[in-house]
Amino acid sequence: MVWQGCMALSKRCVRVRWRRIEHSRFLRIVRTHLTLCFFAFPKENRFALFLEMLYGALFMQTLKSVLDGAAGEGIISGDQAGALLPYMQARGVVLRAPSAALGDIAGPGEAHVVAPVEDTEAPRFIRGFHDVLITIGVCIVMAGIWGVGSLFGVLPAVIVLAEILVRRQRLALPAVVLTLIFAHWIFMASIVMLEDRLAPDADPMLHFVLTMAPFALLMAPFYLRYRIPLALSLWIVSLVAIAAGLLFLGLSRASGQADFISVHPSLSAAIFFAGALVLFAAAMRYDLSDRFRVTRRSDVAFWLHLAAAPALLYAMLALVFLGDFNNGALFNAEKGLPDALIVVAIVAVFMTIGLVIDRRAFVTSGLVSLGLATASLLQKTAAAPETYVFATLLIVGLVVLTIGVGWPHFRRFAVTPLPLIFKEKLPPLR
Repeated sequence: MVWQGCMALSKRCVRVRWRRIEHSRFLRIVRTHLTLCFFAFPKENRFALFLEMLYGALFMQTLKSVLDGAAGEGIISGDQAGALLPYMQARGVVLRAPSAALGDIAGPGEAHVVAPVEDTEAPRFIRGFHDVLITIGVCIVMAGIWGVGSLFGVLPAVIVLAEILVRRQRLALPAVVLTLIFAHWIFMASIVMLEDRLAPDADPMLHFVLTMAPFALLMAPFYLRYRIPLALSLWIVSLVAIAAGLLFLGLSRASGQADFISVHPSLSAAIFFAGALVLFAAAMRYDLSDRFRVTRRSDVAFWLHLAAAPALLYAMLALVFLGDFNNGALFNAEKGLPDALIVVAIVAVFMTIGLVIDRRAFVTSGLVSLGLATASLLQKTAAAPETYVFATLLIVGLVVLTIGVGWPHFRRFAVTPLPLIFKEKLPPLR
């Protein structure tokens, strides 16, 4: 009944407003939206979505028409309307048609409540419990194949399942799981092949480069075939890892020092930090190209940030404290208060970066370091070990809850002082 009413309304609007619409524009809009609905949506929803999108394209008011109307009624001036239009468009202000569900009085009132804060960091993992059910089945089947068919039966199973679940049905969560299984298969296959071909005393960095090389070779066609953001992110990470490994291998061969990283900790930490910066730059490249986070680019940026954030943090800590990572002396009780406060300050800086770019990976990546630094401070007290362990958990948990609950307010506080040229490139405040 709802859709019959919508169809009748659309027909009536077409008859009333037909003379206001050029025939060529009307046909162009119909062709565009019909093509989009045919290729982008399931067939059972195509006609309904086509009508809704066509109605919105033809008859919904635009921001410009609303501002022009306000200027015509004397609410604002014409100059103010012209200045408000680019300002609102740059911040993602759009006009939306009322949802059909809002017009259904039979539905519960709770279903109409809109969350006061929209999350811009929402990777499309799950579209329903159907994805969860399929993912459970994929995990069970792949575990059985791995046990029965060993390494050789996993790859064909991944390809077959990816063709059905990813290529045809476009299921998000199974796509992520299949990508992780494919990455694990590449890693295990590399170890098996290199075990018989490399001498036990081979250069560890050469072993690392040869282990990472199949990721760069196989993840690219896997992404081109199935367009999974995680696959592209893993491919980019593998390229950065191979470049860093080749650089360390070249420096090791040139200097004649097999353990180049331990002998030159400052240079090694700088190289690690540069690699982490490359990952962060790639993530920001995808982030800035989709500031409203509505395309696949935002998902690629999410995975890249998930890898870049801990890499940047621990590369920075290694650069600041140099050899303390090698001997495990960074977070022990012998470290003084200034060192622990430096760690806390670095973690706070990374949390601020996460607030500015609206990425929580920069908050979660520092939790381990924050907890260890807090524990090293509490170790100097006379409390029993189990006491400062639970006190550390309490402090870190309160920090996480405070930042998580107040994320939009903290982010507004961090973004507001920035120049307008930067704020226009960042995700909008909520």
